[in-house]
Amino acid sequence: MVPNKGTLVPARNAEIRNDYAVAISKALRDELGTSARATKTVMRWTGVSDRAAKYWLSGMKAPGGWQLILLAKNSDAVLHAFLKMANRDLFKLSIELNAAQASLARAAAIIKALRSE
Repeated sequence: MVPNKGTLVPARNAEIRNDYAVAISKALRDELGTSARATKTVMRWTGVSDRAAKYWLSGMKAPGGWQLILLAKNSDAVLHAFLKMANRDLFKLSIELNAAQASLARAAAIIKALRSE
């Protein structure tokens, strides 16, 4: 029999995991609510069971890596929460840049239309 020798994980990781679960839960609830429809939406996005989706919505547990990717792919709130937790909160900036680009494109179209008259 081989002795069990492993690395002990510091207790502070438990706190980080809890904060992660709460942040993802809040993002999902803010975007989808807490109804059965929210649970079914999370299930459809990720392919997880009803129980897993309910755990995520309640904040008791959090999604794993590939499940987080699928959630972020479908939910701007989850993507924003993830970026905020990673101190990479560029989401708002990218939205503002896209809005500015759209405004400039509209302004250019108006100028072009006025010149052609």
